[in-house]
Amino acid sequence: MNDRTPPLGDTTGLWQAVISAAAGRCQCRGTCGKNHTKDGGRCPTVHGGYVRHGTGPVSLLAAAADPGGLLLPAHRAAALPKRELAAWCPACHDATRRTAAKAQQADGLAGPDALF
Repeated sequence: MNDRTPPLGDTTGLWQAVISAAAGRCQCRGTCGKNHTKDGGRCPTVHGGYVRHGTGPVSLLAAAADPGGLLLPAHRAAALPKRELAAWCPACHDATRRTAAKAQQADGLAGPDALF
């Protein structure tokens, strides 16, 4: 397995295109709550790399670049075009998604699909 092995569901090459455009590195610039300053303002996690000793290799995700887009229902997120996607490591993705959900709740905005 090389460091850019796509997920099984990447039948269109979209994941590969997003990860290649990001040079195989997480594109988070602090929306996760970390400032990433010692790494030039961008998360240092690379696809296939290791975050800590004793953990397995990291698999980057292709997901909405906009933090609010991470809250989209799966059927709408799957329809996003490549230009609206970014590479995320799981830690930054999850933290950014939690932050966006808290902000949405604080604003009292429930998405149109929240009832269904």
